[in-house]
Amino acid sequence: MTASLAPWITEASAHAAEIDRLALAFSLLIAALSVPVFLLLVVFAIRYRRGRKVDRRHAPDRNVWLETSWALIPFLLILIFYVWSTSSYIDLYEPPDDALEISLVAKQWMWKVQHPGGQREIDELHVPAGTPVRLNMASQDVIHSLYVPALRLKRDVVPGRYTSLWFTADRPGTYRLTCAEFCGTDHSTMGGRLVVMRPADYARWLAQSDLDPSLAEQGAQLFRTLGCSGCHGPGSTVHAPPLDGLYGSPVPLDDGRVITADDRYIRDSILLPQSEIAAGYPRIMPTFRNVLDEEQVMKLVAYIKSLRRQGWKDGP
Repeated sequence: MTASLAPWITEASAHAAEIDRLALAFSLLIAALSVPVFLLLVVFAIRYRRGRKVDRRHAPDRNVWLETSWALIPFLLILIFYVWSTSSYIDLYEPPDDALEISLVAKQWMWKVQHPGGQREIDELHVPAGTPVRLNMASQDVIHSLYVPALRLKRDVVPGRYTSLWFTADRPGTYRLTCAEFCGTDHSTMGGRLVVMRPADYARWLAQSDLDPSLAEQGAQLFRTLGCSGCHGPGSTVHAPPLDGLYGSPVPLDDGRVITADDRYIRDSILLPQSEIAAGYPRIMPTFRNVLDEEQVMKLVAYIKSLRRQGWKDGP
């Protein structure tokens, strides 16, 4: 029993501790509201049981203040919990701007991770303690769900879209991560480890790991291989949107809307190019939906994010 509860009892972040406090406080509130009811049920069942001589007449009047307070006080207390839980939920969708971004691709039946510097790992996720980490996640095949009990965090990884999850693990150690969504015959084996390291140890781990080109560098190479620079390069004769400084900028669309060029927009522009056409540009972008997998799309997105506003000095 203790072994089965250990992953839940362990807290690896301040968020996990807050969720535990919220759950405990709410459980105590429910107990405070329900225990008197059940105790009175037992008392009344004994006192007014059949055959016992007691006064069963209705009370001549009602205590309005007691009834009002019994409804109002629980309402106000539950309202406090609503604000508390909503605040915690909103925080999950507001990662810090300086968060360390790590790419994660889920596929049957493994987790494939790539760090910004090019380090790769499978079914393991190494992160520095005390540093905000943002996971940019995509699924290669079916719906998966990344669940880390020690962080009290779970997020679905859905094919056809990006999802993200951020956390700050502040307790070095090794913790279990798993898939919490049935994803096929070997779903039960789709697990792994979250390894939280002291910053100095994490830096040494990065230096000792097999180093591939960074995600942005791999994206730049893929950009050239696919011939994207033929349309989007600075010397192109094709009337296509420029990509330098695109990420994070407002993009007017031909239907009158204005959206922000985020990860989702760039991904859809690669795989579903006809869904959102930039204003003033023809509908000539081909789809790469059946050409690229999610890992390759992530590389292209990382490359486009890395382009600086001053131009293509560091580009292809």
